[in-house]
Amino acid sequence: MPLRDINDLDKLKKINAALVSRVERSMDQQGNAFSLFQTAISLENRVRNRTEELHTTLRRLEQSNIDLVAAKETAELANLSKTRFLAAASHDVLQPLNAAHLSVSALAEVQTSEEGKKLVRQVERSLETMEDLLRTLLDISKLDAGVVQPEIGDVSLETLFSSLRSDFLPEAEKKGLSLKFRPVNVVVRSDRTLLRRILQNILSNALRYTRSGGVLVGTRHRGDTIRIDVADTGCGIPEDQREAVFEEFHRGTSALADAGLAGGGLGLGLAIVRRMAAALGHPVTFSSRVGRGTIFHIDVPIGMGASAEQAASLADMERPRGYGLFGTKVLLVENDLDVLGAMTSLLERWQCLVRAATSTDDALDLLGDTAWVPDIIIADQHLDGGDLGTATIAEVRDYLGRPVPALIVTADGSEAVAKAARAAGIELMRKPLKPAQLRALLAHLLA
Repeated sequence: MPLRDINDLDKLKKINAALVSRVERSMDQQGNAFSLFQTAISLENRVRNRTEELHTTLRRLEQSNIDLVAAKETAELANLSKTRFLAAASHDVLQPLNAAHLSVSALAEVQTSEEGKKLVRQVERSLETMEDLLRTLLDISKLDAGVVQPEIGDVSLETLFSSLRSDFLPEAEKKGLSLKFRPVNVVVRSDRTLLRRILQNILSNALRYTRSGGVLVGTRHRGDTIRIDVADTGCGIPEDQREAVFEEFHRGTSALADAGLAGGGLGLGLAIVRRMAAALGHPVTFSSRVGRGTIFHIDVPIGMGASAEQAASLADMERPRGYGLFGTKVLLVENDLDVLGAMTSLLERWQCLVRAATSTDDALDLLGDTAWVPDIIIADQHLDGGDLGTATIAEVRDYLGRPVPALIVTADGSEAVAKAARAAGIELMRKPLKPAQLRALLAHLLA
């Protein structure tokens, strides 16, 4: 083959190789593009699926949130309904319980045999346990439902301690225990009723679980707060029960049982202490050593202060003035016939002269031409025909033209009744009544 042809052939081969190489590169690029296209489609499908799954999850979460809100509202309504039911039920139960208290008290005064007196005391203790359980369950229900609104004001600790000393000293002496309150001239910011209930429950527990020694109540300044300490020499609280003691229906075991002191309580005292303290914003803590005793601490803000004269005046108001009720004329207004009979019997045992009515009209009829003027009026709040005791007292006072001392006795624990009584200058006692407290209050009002 001529040289020229050979050269042309080499050129053609090179050109062919270059063309083949370009075609191969082009095909590779197209293959890569197609592969990328397929990958993009696959990724888009995966993104779409993940987006749909996310939307589905979000819709489920939204529905769950709606269900949770609905369940929360249902639970809150159920809690309020429970509170209203317990309030209504406790009112109905407290009425016959009040009649039983009064009847047993009257019965105790006519007992001559030791066996009869012993049986009366047993019945009284059973009635008091029933009353404590009902009131505590109602209090816990109200606190859980958030319907208790503390009325914060200045509270004299000296006055409060004096009142608690009067309540618990007989119980301590009966058990052979000492009960001491360190003098304190200080005022704190709190709700007097709730703070008193907190200290009542702690003191009651301290005396219940103390077999020897006693209980000491004192205070310490801690910056802007006052720490109230309630110390006992009881059996102490084991380490594994220190959180459980604040639970409902928890009663001491182990060390308490070893001390022969378990039982006798309802297991609700410290449960309600924690709820009341939380409502007031008063931290409650304690320290304890098994076999040595327990100290409870309640931290309360310092108040604005009160004069010594005011504190003495308040203490004097709470101190019983004596028990001379002979010949006292009492206008009794009560629509429950059992309570009416029991109360009349009790007052007559105290040598009172009683006129009984069931409504406002009956009460006014009994006064006639005002020749018989009552020394005191005792009325239930809810009477026949929709009458209210506060309104009945107002009408009787207006009819007589004088501010006769008056007392509302009711099982209605609402704040509305308490405010109405305070506004009218009427004393208030809750059913079931403790006869000794009633007698002391009547003597105070008549003094």
